[in-house]
Amino acid sequence: MNTDSPSKPIPVSRSERDPKGGFHAHYRRLWLYSVCVTAFVSLTPLVIFTWVNFYQYRKALREEVIHPISRLASISRRFMDDFLEERRAALTYVARRESYEDLCDREKLSRTLMDMKESFGGFVDLGVIDSDGNQRSYAGPYELEGLNYKEQDWFEEVCVRGIHVSDVFRGYRNLPHFVVAVRQHDIENGNFYIVRATIDAEVLNSYISSLDLKPSSDVFLINRKGVLQTASRHNGAVLDQCPMAVPPFSSRTEVLETAGEKGEPGILAYAYIEHSPFIFVVLKHPEHVMESWLLVRSNILWFLGTSIVLIVVVILWSSTALVNRIRDADHRHDNTLHAIAYTNKMASIGRMAAGVAHEINNPLAIINENAGLLKDLVSIDDKPLERDRLLRMAEKVIRSVVRCSSITHRLLGFAKRMDPAIERFALGPLLEEILSFFGKETEYRRIAVNFDVPEDLPMVESDLGQLQQVFLNILSNAFAAVAEGGQVDISVEAVDENMVTVRIHDNGVGIPEEHIDHIFEPFFSTKGEYGTGLGLSITYGIVENLEGRIAVQSTVGEGTTFTVLLPIAMRR
Repeated sequence: MNTDSPSKPIPVSRSERDPKGGFHAHYRRLWLYSVCVTAFVSLTPLVIFTWVNFYQYRKALREEVIHPISRLASISRRFMDDFLEERRAALTYVARRESYEDLCDREKLSRTLMDMKESFGGFVDLGVIDSDGNQRSYAGPYELEGLNYKEQDWFEEVCVRGIHVSDVFRGYRNLPHFVVAVRQHDIENGNFYIVRATIDAEVLNSYISSLDLKPSSDVFLINRKGVLQTASRHNGAVLDQCPMAVPPFSSRTEVLETAGEKGEPGILAYAYIEHSPFIFVVLKHPEHVMESWLLVRSNILWFLGTSIVLIVVVILWSSTALVNRIRDADHRHDNTLHAIAYTNKMASIGRMAAGVAHEINNPLAIINENAGLLKDLVSIDDKPLERDRLLRMAEKVIRSVVRCSSITHRLLGFAKRMDPAIERFALGPLLEEILSFFGKETEYRRIAVNFDVPEDLPMVESDLGQLQQVFLNILSNAFAAVAEGGQVDISVEAVDENMVTVRIHDNGVGIPEEHIDHIFEPFFSTKGEYGTGLGLSITYGIVENLEGRIAVQSTVGEGTTFTVLLPIAMRR
């Protein structure tokens, strides 16, 4: 089959507006897709960047608070370790330097206590306890000599571990103090004895007080049971139970986020003092930092919200403008293609003009012959006219006029059906009407036409005028492709309850394989200067627009088959 145009669709004119003039559903979907994609591409980086900035700034502010108190806790831990180690070392030195007998001498022990007070400070008294728990010697402001400590927990601990640092307690003195005790072996008799010193807890309070902290912050020592070992600004006095929970053990300085009794945020840094029951705690409520953080957070959120609103407004405006321009361009494109399709249709009708003219000439000749005969009979013969003869001639004239009228009306009706309109009709009569235009060509070229349309074929709901264009283009190519004495087969069948298939087969020259993939492309033609290259392209676009499909199979020298699959009822 020769091709008037051969494989990409050209849309056929269809209005893209709803009755109220708004966007067609296609353009609404395009607008929504454009808005969603553009918004996603635009807002995602903005949200991610804002979140990263938010997170990094929060992290920086947190570090600004954490680092100083973590450093303070670490320094204080080292100070407390050194402080206690210094006292333990002093007691160990005294126990090793002096003999057990010298330590039991109260005067020598008092001189030793004086030396330790002058050298280290904080010592309150000094005592020597034998292996049975009896205090053999004591130097200090109280009368404690002769007391027995064997049942005390600390005595058992120092016996086992060799060293002991107690919690802060009041004891006999009724003043906060803590005890450091070391065990020393008596080489002469093989027993051991304990050198025990009392240290005023005011030493710890003095160090805590020396730390320059803001009024909202708090620094204190607690023991493993949560009892305050030094006074606290906000959590109680010495030996009160601290309201906060004891932080979990760690060998390093740790920092935790916490909340006060009223829910205010805070930062807690703590460090366990090695070889002691003490835990150094720094509690900070960073109001100024939190105020800055809240201000920055509100600014970030305001910036994000404002940016999103502005971006969305721009996206909506630009997407609406873009889709409007696309719609207008499509409208102009459709109008142009509509004009091209109409021109192509009129060109197809023009190609049939010779046959139509010959078909009209026959009845015109009959009219002319009978009209002349009537004139001669009236003007020449003086005899009375025969009534029956005149009626027969008039009947021939009327039939010829009716025949000419039907031919011209058929052509005019075929040419006018261009505007899209969905109506209900039968495919058989439509195909027969189109075939009638090729009647003379079929007769003169002796082309056999096989027409197979089932009687029970359902009516279809589609665009009659556009389907005329489709089948006219295909049949024009089919008749152009076959030689004299060729054959064209037309068959229609229902595929299922929703679809119907029209097959048009010719035994013409066929289409070369290299052209098959291009036959529906605009301006591709195998007819040379006689082809516009638009017929099959327009046909493809019409079929697609009518929710159908078109396919072609061809073999060179054997013929071509076009298959058009159409819905029985279009979706409106």
